[in-house]
Amino acid sequence: MEIRVTGGELPRGEAEAYIAEARKKYADKHITGIDINLDGEYAELTYHWTTVPFERIRRITGYLVGTLDRWGDAKRAEERDRVKHGQ
Repeated sequence: MEIRVTGGELPRGEAEAYIAEARKKYADKHITGIDINLDGEYAELTYHWTTVPFERIRRITGYLVGTLDRWGDAKRAEERDRVKHGQ
């Protein structure tokens, strides 16, 4: 994890405390770095995350699907013939 400190020097223990707090607060995200901007007694923290691939899930003909690549010909025809709204 990359830590960038601007505006002063930060003791290693304090930097580790910021990392531990970020990991606890954002446990569902993968933090790649923290920017710490020091201004007197205040510290402004900016977190950097890795991007997570996103796949759109749709409800088609009663099924939740991401893509139609595993569907057979009959199910593809059912999807093609359905009425599409608001596109």
